[in-house]
Amino acid sequence: MSELQREVSELERKSASAARLFDIRRIIGGLFTLYGVIVGGAGVFASSADLKKAQGININLWTGLGMLALGVFFLVWLKLRPTASPTPSSSGE
Repeated sequence: MSELQREVSELERKSASAARLFDIRRIIGGLFTLYGVIVGGAGVFASSADLKKAQGININLWTGLGMLALGVFFLVWLKLRPTASPTPSSSGE
């Protein structure tokens, strides 16, 4: 019985690690941060013709900064409020 309990506790630990790894805040934060850097970089290197098309507003820069801020927000939220580990149910005992 001890071997079975050890296997169950190992599976619970792996499940908790997988739940933290695939937290949606990590995925959204990482993607928004990455895309924010890419779009913001396109805004930094925008040509005068691109700015003229957008009536003088560097839309890539502003959108990139907004996406970057949102991505950092999600990652900070994840760091400050991590996912709680699931507790094993006692109904099977």
